Amino acid sequence: MNAVLDELSWRGFIAHSTDPDALRARLDSGPVTFYVGFDPSAPSIHMGNLVQLMLARLLQAAGHRPLILVGGSTGLIGDPKQTSERNLNPTELVHEWVERIHAQVSKFVSFDGSNGATVVNNYDWTAGLSTLDFLRDIGKHFSVNRMLDRDVVKRRLESGISYTEFSYVLLQSLDYLELHRQYGCELQTGGSDQWGNITAGVELVRRAEGTRVHAMATPLLTKADGTKFGKTESGTVWLDPAMTSPYAFHQFFLNAEDSQVGSYLKIFTTRSAAEIADLERQTVESPHLRAAQRALADDITDLVHSGAERQAATAAAGAIFGRGELAELDAATLAAVAKELDAGAMPAGADPPSVVDVLLASGVVESKGAARRAIAEGGAYLNNQRVTDPNAVVTAGDLLAGEYLIVRRGKRTVGAVQVLR
Repeated sequence: MNAVLDELSWRGFIAHSTDPDALRARLDSGPVTFYVGFDPSAPSIHMGNLVQLMLARLLQAAGHRPLILVGGSTGLIGDPKQTSERNLNPTELVHEWVERIHAQVSKFVSFDGSNGATVVNNYDWTAGLSTLDFLRDIGKHFSVNRMLDRDVVKRRLESGISYTEFSYVLLQSLDYLELHRQYGCELQTGGSDQWGNITAGVELVRRAEGTRVHAMATPLLTKADGTKFGKTESGTVWLDPAMTSPYAFHQFFLNAEDSQVGSYLKIFTTRSAAEIADLERQTVESPHLRAAQRALADDITDLVHSGAERQAATAAAGAIFGRGELAELDAATLAAVAKELDAGAMPAGADPPSVVDVLLASGVVESKGAARRAIAEGGAYLNNQRVTDPNAVVTAGDLLAGEYLIVRRGKRTVGAVQVLR
């Protein structure tokens, strides 16, 4: 087996491919130019997209050349949704998102050397394309019967699907044809939910150019609850730190379930098979240590954000449980911690709030009586300091970064309050 295909296979990247033997032979014969596309349907890419970028990194490391496509035109249309019509975003907003995503994807591939990456925008070859040329040169190669047979279209026929969404497959296929013509692209990669669009592009290149090209799709990576990593599901993990903070990002993977962590390590890290096997063994033998989760969270946070952000996230996690100094955390990290803890809000009044009120506002106790009992039993903490006086009040000096309070009941029940001024 081709070395890079072997690597991709054991890591779990391959769900489908067009003629595996032909693809293997082509990869064996020399460097291949390949592409993967991202539609700007949100201001950031997310963890589902990172799967494709990790695949691109592995292919580039093996000597192949990546084209990273940001869909300035396809993003204006949107791939058909499973159940309803998309809301079309304003052109100016989509173009703004193109620039943001361009900057994001550029972090994950190298632009140096003979196989340096190129970022492309399909708006460049579609903006000036006339309707007549599109229908004559592209539309003639597509069978409406086959387009109607696509699963997403069949599901929408009863409720209705616009021609806009119905025709998306033509636009994505045009991307492959144009990249083949301009750059000699011979391989497209993407998620398995895009397989119909991807293979349509393969077929368009064959019909229009008489050339055989290839495609490969990854499995849809799911979270523990079975939902996919994507922007349409709850709990989206964005790569933009303004949308998912490095602290929240690190915590998400630190809390990965034991059943999922091995798969995540294979996809999102470059650790060897032996290293991952050892971490999986530790998960079975000593699950409470969460060694695999820590390795995963550290590696992926280093990659997406930075080593410094990972260290800040780790310090914050330790500090809220009394293993570090809360006062040393910066305002941005404290804001992220407060958000993750679903901080309660209290207005800053003329009189300082009592610790009992703060415990209640944070949600770590259910009533003022429960707050007083926690204090009497020695299990109430304000900013990691045990509170012994049930009449204690919060002073201005207690406010972290001038507005946050971290409270704890016992060893593990942690909450936060933001004092609004």
